[in-house]
Amino acid sequence: MFRVAAFIFTCALSSQNVFAQEADCANAQDQASLNICAQQSYRASDAALNKSYAALSQKVSKEGLAKLKTAQRAWINYRDAQCEFESYGTADGSVHPMIVSACLDQLTQAQTERLNLQLNCVEGDLSCGNQ
Repeated sequence: MFRVAAFIFTCALSSQNVFAQEADCANAQDQASLNICAQQSYRASDAALNKSYAALSQKVSKEGLAKLKTAQRAWINYRDAQCEFESYGTADGSVHPMIVSACLDQLTQAQTERLNLQLNCVEGDLSCGNQ
């Protein structure tokens, strides 16, 4: 009996992944699809952030890289805490995953912009990247 239940549970999880891949985000109308689409958007933003971080980490000095790593770790802690706070009111609702993903997405896009500004700066130039 346990094996049958485990098999059914595994199949259910597998089918969720299939549905997640087939979400039509341009026309999402149900909460599950909206949650999936928000998560996909956040993942795309996170990939862009990682690309910018990698490019910047190649550009800065050894000392600059240590500071970049410290700043990025602090930013991740801030981002996660901020989104936990902002989504607290929806914690028990079906909209919660979408709200969390939207927050993570927004803050990640903003951080990517900040890192991208630094890509065009000479390290130590105080006037650069602060527009």
